[in-house]
Amino acid sequence: MAPPVLAVSGLNVRFHTNDGVLTAVNDLSFELGEGECLGIVGESGSGKSQTFMAALGLLADNGEAGGSVRFRGQEILNAPRKVLDGIRGNRISMIFQDALSALTPTMRIGNQMTELLARHRRLGRNEARARAIEALEGVRIPDAAARFSSYPFELSGGMRQRAMIALATLCGPEVIIADEPTTALDVTVQSQVLRLLDGLRQRTRTSIVLITHDLAVVAGLCSRVMIMYGGRVVETGPVREIFRNPRHPYTQALLRSMPSMTTDPGTDLPAIPGQPPDLENLPPGCPFADRCEHVFERCLEQMPSLVPVGDRHSKACHLEPGP
Repeated sequence: MAPPVLAVSGLNVRFHTNDGVLTAVNDLSFELGEGECLGIVGESGSGKSQTFMAALGLLADNGEAGGSVRFRGQEILNAPRKVLDGIRGNRISMIFQDALSALTPTMRIGNQMTELLARHRRLGRNEARARAIEALEGVRIPDAAARFSSYPFELSGGMRQRAMIALATLCGPEVIIADEPTTALDVTVQSQVLRLLDGLRQRTRTSIVLITHDLAVVAGLCSRVMIMYGGRVVETGPVREIFRNPRHPYTQALLRSMPSMTTDPGTDLPAIPGQPPDLENLPPGCPFADRCEHVFERCLEQMPSLVPVGDRHSKACHLEPGP
C-alpha cells in the first residue's frame, strides 16, 4: 500500500483556561490516503476542527498540542513557522466554515488570490491575475473577471464559499481540509459545492478531509468516515459499512436522528438525550456513558479502546466488542 499523505498519531490538544485545562482532542490517531475523501463527523465541541487547527499551527494562544502529525513523512506538529508557512495554503489548504470571516474583508477577492500565487508560485502580476480568474471560473462563479475585483461582502453566501474553494485550490494542494463547507447554504448550493470538491478530487487525486455534523453530506462524498465524540474517535470505517451496520451507540443514535424518504413529516425525529461531556471535567470512563441507553458499570469506570469489529471497521465501546 502507498504511504499515507497525512498520518496523525496520539494527538492531544489542550487549552489552558481560567477554570482549568480543557481537553479538546484526546489520543487521536488516523491516516489519510492519496485521493481519499475522509469524513469526520461529530457534534460541536467533539474536537473535529481543533484537530486540524493544531496540525497547521493555528491554535489559539492558550492551546497546546502533543503527539505526531506527519505530512508526506515530514513531522509538522509544532513545526517552526517558516516550515508551516511553506505548507499552509500551498500543499495543505483549509476551507473554513464561514467564508465571510475567513476571507480578508478589506481586500478584493482577486488581490487575495494573486498574493497567494506571488508567495508560493512566484508568478508575475498578469500571470497571477489570469490564473486567479481561471480558478474563479473553475468554481463556476459567473462573470469571474468582474468578481475578481469584488470585496467579500459584495458576494452572496454561495459565491463567497465558491471563492473560498477557488482560493484553497489555487496552488494545487495535496490535501484540502473542508471545515463545514456547506453550512448556511441552501440545499441547491450545498450540492454544487460538494460536486465541485468531488470533481477536484477525481481530476487531481487531491486528498480531502470533510469536517461536518451531517452524515448525509458524508454519504454523498466520502469513502470512509470517522465519528468523534468528546475529543475521541468512537467509530471509524467505510461509509457504506457504517451506514449499513453502525456498531457504536452514538453512531446509531446519529443515524436514527436523520430524516429519510420514509420519515413521517408529522412525527418528531428521535433526539439524543442529555448534553455533550464537559471537556474540562471528562469522566473516567466512556465519554458517551451519560447519554447511552446501553450503559453498564464498566462504561462508567474504564475508557474503551478502539478495536476492530470488521474489515477496516473499528469502534470504541465495551458493548459486544467482537465482530
